[in-house]
Amino acid sequence: MPTTAQTRFERLAWAVLGYTVLVILFGAWVRITGSGAGCGEHWPSCHGELVPRSPSIATVIEFTHRLTSGLCLIAVLALVWAARRAFPAGHPARTGAALAVLFTITEALVGAGLVRFGLVDKNDSIARAVVMAIHLVNTSLLTAALTHAAWSARPPTSSPPPPQRAALWLSTALVGLLVVGVSGSVTALGDTLFPAQALDLAGRLSEDYGAGAHFLQRLRVFHPFIAVGLGLYVVVVASALSGPQADAQARRWGGVVMLGVVVQVVAGVVNILLSAPGWMQVVHLLLGTGLWIAVVILALAVLGPRRAA
Repeated sequence: MPTTAQTRFERLAWAVLGYTVLVILFGAWVRITGSGAGCGEHWPSCHGELVPRSPSIATVIEFTHRLTSGLCLIAVLALVWAARRAFPAGHPARTGAALAVLFTITEALVGAGLVRFGLVDKNDSIARAVVMAIHLVNTSLLTAALTHAAWSARPPTSSPPPPQRAALWLSTALVGLLVVGVSGSVTALGDTLFPAQALDLAGRLSEDYGAGAHFLQRLRVFHPFIAVGLGLYVVVVASALSGPQADAQARRWGGVVMLGVVVQVVAGVVNILLSAPGWMQVVHLLLGTGLWIAVVILALAVLGPRRAA
């Protein structure tokens, strides 16, 4: 049975994960509203001030995002402290908490780079697209680390060993989801800077591939195909790992993953049909983050430590 300290740690880890997801969604709203330059090219100060005076709406949004991100760092540091009190050295929960601190710091550095180099607001350079992709990968690794910390706080279960190639299948699924996320982040940037004008798909393709079309417009057609292809693969993997021979946790999370893929694909179609309004971009990101976390949990449930029956 887990101790009181371990139970408290698990609850704290899930809470920190939930808060981090909210900060991620807020960061997307900063991009959608064009508020990334709300503090100018100053970091960590805002327009050279610790607290901006007479701020604009963009400044309020950007400054609030920085405050919430700073609280995220405090939260993961508290998680490391709680892990050291609840678990012995080398425990995976302590490893997950330590990785969460690392990825929170790199997340802040990437955000600082976006601001200091002016890769915000209306900037449509290749450099911004590349840094946005790096930002997405780092964010995914941060949420994976927090999920790992929370899940590892649970005692091992009595369950049969995983299929021989389960590690390969799941690793490929996770890497594939990162690729989908990267293509999605670049597509979302294009949707923000170059919103579709035509109402029908043929008209939008004409816009994206017409004379003078920006590279962000030309790239966004690829994301739906990548997402559907990888989504089908993830469904196949989740189905294979959640069959009758699997334990209850694997069956439960395999079902969650398969449902998550379907919901996310439907949300993607709706996003395209609505010409990617800001609120739908946030919903799409939330569902995508939830799917990523579900696949991480499925991997931990299938490949995690287990005790003999």
